[in-house]
Amino acid sequence: MANHKLFRKHIAIPQDHGSWVFILSPLLIGSFAGRAFTTASLSLVIAAMAAFMLRQPAATLIKIYSKRRSRDDLPAARFWFLLYAVVALIALLALIFNGFGALLYLAAPGIVIFAWHLWLVSKREERRQINIEIIATGVLALVAPAAYWVGVGQYDPAGWWLWGLVWFQSAASIVYAYLRLEQREQAKGQERSELWKRGWRAALYTSFNLVSVLILGLINVLPRFLFLPYLFQWLETMWGITHPAAGWKPTRIGVRQLIVSTLWTVLFILTWR
Repeated sequence: MANHKLFRKHIAIPQDHGSWVFILSPLLIGSFAGRAFTTASLSLVIAAMAAFMLRQPAATLIKIYSKRRSRDDLPAARFWFLLYAVVALIALLALIFNGFGALLYLAAPGIVIFAWHLWLVSKREERRQINIEIIATGVLALVAPAAYWVGVGQYDPAGWWLWGLVWFQSAASIVYAYLRLEQREQAKGQERSELWKRGWRAALYTSFNLVSVLILGLINVLPRFLFLPYLFQWLETMWGITHPAAGWKPTRIGVRQLIVSTLWTVLFILTWR
């Protein structure tokens, strides 16, 4: 009976499935860019994933103490919070032991955003905070340079390019996802001008990313063909603006977003080399 109370999926595993790509994508990109996967790399992956998983039981604890959820979930929330925290701490100690203690500085903004998120949860204001979500993905994107530096075995300024490139894509992805969810309530057969009026921000983000990476590739600051994944995301956004998701279920939108982000990640890894 005790085990039944502890192993509760909605507490142990993040339920916003679309958020997984925002941690896995930078981890994969940074690891492949580093071209080496060591014991330190494994420690980084474990630390990053444990910190990511920690958010779910932490938010549950806040909801329980603010009386948004039954105290029946308290033992499970405490168990998973402590488990993830201990795993993250052990993995971070392993990173320090392997000579990568400087990476702990990257955790500082994450702690601030994490605290901000929990404060919003306590105020029942955590939903549909697009700007906060964009900032949060910037924090998650820091695992890309971290994985890259661990892979190459030292600090390299190129890691900051990976961070910016991943973050800007994530930001565009979030803005586009909000647009698609908003389109669900729209009537069909709208004028094209109205469609672009609603989708201007998504178009701006993806267009900026595409043009910037294309120019930086042409002047040899970035790999020449790195614009291809951004072109792919831009085409998807242009299609989505002109083909509203009226009547779509959130699951359908989420699955499509996951597929697009996965293909973008694969294309980035291939063109970065």
